[in-house]
Amino acid sequence: MIFFTGDTHFNDPRVLRLDRRPFADLAEHDEALVAAWNAAVGAEDEVWHLGDVARGTPAFKDGLLSRLNGTKHLIAGNNDDAATLENSHWRSVQAYAELDVDGTRLVLCHYAFRTWNGMGKGAINLHGHSHARLKPLPRQFDVGVDVFPYRPVSLPEILASRRRSSGKKRESTSR
Repeated sequence: MIFFTGDTHFNDPRVLRLDRRPFADLAEHDEALVAAWNAAVGAEDEVWHLGDVARGTPAFKDGLLSRLNGTKHLIAGNNDDAATLENSHWRSVQAYAELDVDGTRLVLCHYAFRTWNGMGKGAINLHGHSHARLKPLPRQFDVGVDVFPYRPVSLPEILASRRRSSGKKRESTSR
């Protein structure tokens, strides 16, 4: 199975304050994210991380990535330094990618696009960076851990999330 995530910000104290993540400290945050990742992702699965992985030394990042299940690909984010980009645990590293998953064309970047390749033909833009603060365009999804609570998610989960939220809007307007 293929999973997507972003904005994990392991070992980054800013996320506890700025994003109000519900953890007592960074150690609890990091361990919860590792546990959630490994509960969702198996050893044979593939994960596309859409940037802003972690802060810390090369040794910290190497140890962290070695603990995370799956074959890992990185779409570089603005907080990913050379030690992150050059880590040997990534199968691939790039700024942008296009994939076909289950017949759906995906355009992956750390940043949300206003327009993207194949937009008019049903392509979907997956991104991070906005930490659940950006109103999405149709067929655009923030896959960061602030949107999908602290774990990687599959394309069916991503697509179902929009259907659930539009169903809630219809229910509340019909009352």
